[in-house]
Amino acid sequence: MIPSHIATALLSLIPIGRPVFLWGPPGVGKSQVVAQAAAALGRELTDIRAVLLDPVDLRGLPAIGDDGRCHWRPPAFLPTRGQGVLFLDELNAAPPLAQAACYQLILDRRLGEYALPDGWSVVAAGNREQDRAVTHRMPTALANRMVHLDFETCLEDWLAWAKKAALRPEVTAFVRFRPALLHDFDPARAERAFPSPRTWQFVSDILCATPPAEVEYDLLRGTVGEGAAAEFTGFLRVWRELPDTEAVLGAPHSAPVPTDPAAVYAICEALARKAARDTMPALAGYAARLPVEFGVLLMRDALRQDKTVAHTEAFAAWARDNAHVLV
Repeated sequence: MIPSHIATALLSLIPIGRPVFLWGPPGVGKSQVVAQAAAALGRELTDIRAVLLDPVDLRGLPAIGDDGRCHWRPPAFLPTRGQGVLFLDELNAAPPLAQAACYQLILDRRLGEYALPDGWSVVAAGNREQDRAVTHRMPTALANRMVHLDFETCLEDWLAWAKKAALRPEVTAFVRFRPALLHDFDPARAERAFPSPRTWQFVSDILCATPPAEVEYDLLRGTVGEGAAAEFTGFLRVWRELPDTEAVLGAPHSAPVPTDPAAVYAICEALARKAARDTMPALAGYAARLPVEFGVLLMRDALRQDKTVAHTEAFAAWARDNAHVLV
């Protein structure tokens, strides 16, 4: 399932308290989708990295109560009131004894003397056995109590998220140009770094730090791997030689139009971020000079940037002129 469908499923399953397990390769954004679903439902999120826990971390410590008997004092991170999502990340990578404690929470909503409040739901996530990650097989009794959802990447979902997260435009333009590199993970390859939604966010952060030119490629290679870094570095050279967007908006009918597809992708990404009602005449004029598929790309991204541009005469005129490719 793509991330937007996973989020929709969680919006249905969390309110009814049905336990869910998200399966997916590393770096695809499982934890972010859970956080977004909890926020959309107005619920608190408690994120527990199960792989870091010992059994005593969940059950707590014994203490003598007022009745003179020994009672278990649960940890402060387990909820006691309200509504929320208890997210057990990397559950199947946790030590078996820690998993057993988590399983009791999922199966019985209890752990020793602790009871999970009625308003809380359990969502777990982990890598698949074929991902060459450290995993332990899930007991069938537990597996049968959960809804299992397989997580896969989706370019459009990632682009929508990247816009909200304010990722660098050159990063989103490159991934749009080379969508196969959004997530290129092969467990058979002994690579320490590989491209994924998570690592492209790291690349955006690195570019924001403006590293010196002599170390930029090494930083990129150490983040997304050698092949993706080499392609992205070549794309950056094209991006950095693009016409100034303000110059294009000032003279849309005479500004140069790149011939390299990578450069066209890049200029469309840069111009779409300037979309507004007052810039739409210039954007529509420049889009009309682009190959039709890139003109559609530019105007679609402009609409995504500012939905009010759909009500401008310039957008309406462009849509009429290109109705044959929009149908």
